[in-house]
Amino acid sequence: MYWEGLPSIDDWGYRLMPDVPFAHDAVSGSSEVPRRDDSAVPPAYVAKELDRILSSPHFQASERRQAFLRFIVDETLAGRAESLKGYTIALAVFRRDDSFDPQADPVVRLEARRLRRDLDSYYVDSGRDDPVRITIPKGSYVPHFEWHKMHIADAPSREPAPELHDHSTTAAATRANWTTKLGIRRYAPVAAVLAAGMVAWIWLAARAPPSPLTPREPAVLVMPFEPLTSGENTRLFAIGMGQELTSNLFRFGGFRLYTSPPNGSSAKGDEAPQTGRPLGAAYVVRGSVQTSAEEVQVTTTVFNAENDEIVWMRTYARPFDPQSLMNVQRELASEIATVVGQSYGVVRNDIRADPPRNMESYLCVLRAQAYRSTFRRVDFDPAMQCLQQTVQRDPQYSDSWAMLGWLHLDAGRLGYSADGNPQTEYDKALDATSRAIALQPNSPLGLKALAAAYHFTGRYADSDRISHLAIDLNPNDPDTLAQFGWRLAVRGNFSEGVPMLKRAIERTIHRPGWYFHFVAVDLYLKGEYKQMLDVAETASLRDSGFSQLLIAMANTELGRRDATQTALKGMSRYKALADDPAGFLRRNGAADQVVDVLMTGLRKAQALVAS
Repeated sequence: MYWEGLPSIDDWGYRLMPDVPFAHDAVSGSSEVPRRDDSAVPPAYVAKELDRILSSPHFQASERRQAFLRFIVDETLAGRAESLKGYTIALAVFRRDDSFDPQADPVVRLEARRLRRDLDSYYVDSGRDDPVRITIPKGSYVPHFEWHKMHIADAPSREPAPELHDHSTTAAATRANWTTKLGIRRYAPVAAVLAAGMVAWIWLAARAPPSPLTPREPAVLVMPFEPLTSGENTRLFAIGMGQELTSNLFRFGGFRLYTSPPNGSSAKGDEAPQTGRPLGAAYVVRGSVQTSAEEVQVTTTVFNAENDEIVWMRTYARPFDPQSLMNVQRELASEIATVVGQSYGVVRNDIRADPPRNMESYLCVLRAQAYRSTFRRVDFDPAMQCLQQTVQRDPQYSDSWAMLGWLHLDAGRLGYSADGNPQTEYDKALDATSRAIALQPNSPLGLKALAAAYHFTGRYADSDRISHLAIDLNPNDPDTLAQFGWRLAVRGNFSEGVPMLKRAIERTIHRPGWYFHFVAVDLYLKGEYKQMLDVAETASLRDSGFSQLLIAMANTELGRRDATQTALKGMSRYKALADDPAGFLRRNGAADQVVDVLMTGLRKAQALVAS
């Protein structure tokens, strides 16, 4: 398999391990960077940072945008910042002549927007620990230089020596530009005392100062919660508890977070600590859920991954209602965050702005989320019917509207619509997701659903804008990256979409098959058919007709007739794709050039089998 036996740095330029997630850095609790009178960044440090950016394989800017960045930085350091206008840049960087009109030719403005995104992506990825940040404020072409807040205490008070040491690491992280909206949430006194004791234990166990080349925060692996009681409700509660805990932990600072989707396998018993060791995790969080007619019992354990020691354990017994479950999730997130590195927890004020009013509503959302992990037709109708009843019964519950929007999108694009009209379903999806955002404007689930709805209704600029907002609110969420990357790639923007998909793959343990689809198409376009086959076969482990199409295309190029025939037979089981493959692709928003490539590959596969 393509994912097995990889070198430490593969052809993507990313550090990969089979079935190993990418480390996330949880967002820290404040966006305010303490400033000092002598904290201006000296020119030599800026020049070093510029060289670091331009030499990084993770900086995705084109050669033209790299020249753009170097020009505006060099001009600013030379004291000519006031000359950095669109006209000057167009002549110096983009080879326009004296007749250049910025109103008629927006090249500088458009490339500046892309360059800002290139820099954002770099600092989310390998530039995470760079001591200096170079940004380009909107509305200006003059770059801004500042010390990264993790390094502000080390900022020099005078010009540095000529030789500088590169303290950057290739770890993913996040900008914290939205964290001024964070607030302190106080929890029960017993929990605070218990958590404070755990902080003291960890502080004593980790007093040695870290190496400057190693992450400063402990890494935490959150395993899927295990249902201990038989029954569908318990299984769904376990999925929901793990998802909510992970989502809440993303808002905390002081540690890096590894995650696994709810359909991933969960280590049991004494296997949990060992699961974290290959990842370099300091702690592993494992939980279980039991339900009865009147009560839900949640047990959570934090293990020291190095020595298998149980660091912290807590069991919650709560009434069988959604508000109690939400409180458990919040308390868990706060206490675990405290245990692994903070003296108190900070959490978004609107982490659950309006919880469901009854258990049926909450259960419906969990059922819909479970369906969307497989997209099985047999699960679609019960989930849709349940959500339609939920929004009537509990119209203020934002998540139910968001999930209803997702299911209307699936009805249109997967051929599940009763009337066979996908556009009707897309319009319903847009209505539902807009309602979700009206109820809870910063809902990650709602934003992702609204971005998807805009995509399927052809409002691509709006889809991109909402996607960027979702990433800004939670840069650590691999599903947000994957959703956006998939939509960019299906529209033919492989240069931006595929790197996002790869980062999502790196950040997830048990990756959904669709994460890999357009990575495989990208390899096909590059003529790398063996690698494409490996990626497509990895995608097929989650079973989909599109994966079988990609396997058939790869095997055709490799001259493997029998394997191509087997893949085409597998694809035929998926009626919506097999009956009208071009229509299926267009319903998913595929650009004409993408449809042409895939249909040409399909016809070649069919011709090989017929020969």
